[in-house]
Amino acid sequence: MAATNGHSRSLKPGVWAPIPTFFDEEENLDIETFRKHVVKLAKVGMQPVVCGSMGEAFHLTDDERFTLFKESRKALDEAGLHDTVIIAGTGGNSTRQTIRLSKLAAEAGADVVIVIPPGYYAGALQKPALKQFFLDVQEASPIPVMIYNFPGAAGGIDMDSDLINSIAEEGSNICGCKLTCGAVGKLTRITGKTTSSKFSDSTPRKSLQIAPEFLTLGGFADFLAPAILGGRGHGAIMGLGNIYPRSLVKLFELSYKVVKSDKPSQEDIQKAWELQDLVSEADASFTRGGIAGTKYYLEKNSGHPNRRMRRPILDYTNEQGSSLEKEDGVTGLMAYEKALEKGSQ
Repeated sequence: MAATNGHSRSLKPGVWAPIPTFFDEEENLDIETFRKHVVKLAKVGMQPVVCGSMGEAFHLTDDERFTLFKESRKALDEAGLHDTVIIAGTGGNSTRQTIRLSKLAAEAGADVVIVIPPGYYAGALQKPALKQFFLDVQEASPIPVMIYNFPGAAGGIDMDSDLINSIAEEGSNICGCKLTCGAVGKLTRITGKTTSSKFSDSTPRKSLQIAPEFLTLGGFADFLAPAILGGRGHGAIMGLGNIYPRSLVKLFELSYKVVKSDKPSQEDIQKAWELQDLVSEADASFTRGGIAGTKYYLEKNSGHPNRRMRRPILDYTNEQGSSLEKEDGVTGLMAYEKALEKGSQ
């Protein structure tokens, strides 16, 4: 069980932001900015994924990842946020490296690891190799493992629902999956299998206290409500959570309330869809902007020291950033975010 000072943590449906890795002008880790950002989001219910794709994980050394895992837990505990679940990105280009990183994540205080398929030798990794990779990692990892399906960051590897379900059935330390492929049909097939009593009875999870159920999470904000309302999804990990944490927490809460209610009100359903419309427009803008656009916006609007990327990715220019800030989707959702912030004070 993940615990700190008597506090226990449990992986439950919700929303997470993949935290950017912040650098100074020499591309060294900016730990102070990182810690402040993690705590700021967690205070409003947006939990952290550390060293994911948004965190430029494959541009970091293993030691740097360990430092970020450790500092995120320390920052949350020092802020009294002991129950916030940390998901740590430990994917590497070999099984050996991924297992090592997963052990480092557990040592640093992370609760769950999220693992992307190794994409460098994508052509050699057919279904048997991918399945064995995840089964080997989950067997050796001290903490539960989440499958991360993101073809765009894994050499085009796109794991289908049959493969993911098969790994989940055979790997008792597999606790969920994140689908950054945008396939709602795949999500419904996975939730249909993994939420059944047959699945829970035949393959109980290894770490029931930290991961009591198999979670299927989306990877984009633009289908958060559809995934929950129509696909029985459990939430999402979204880069947009770095910019609009209150809005996305609100959208999750509205959508989940509708799903869990025997007689959901038309008002709640309408509110969810109206907010989803705003979120979808903003998500399109920041998807085009990518990591560099997100860092630019945080520098300009959240007091972050700089927007530095780790090369070879180039920093966002002022011209690009100015254009991003003016887009209707960006300004529309920010007005909603500011209203939520004002209402909480």
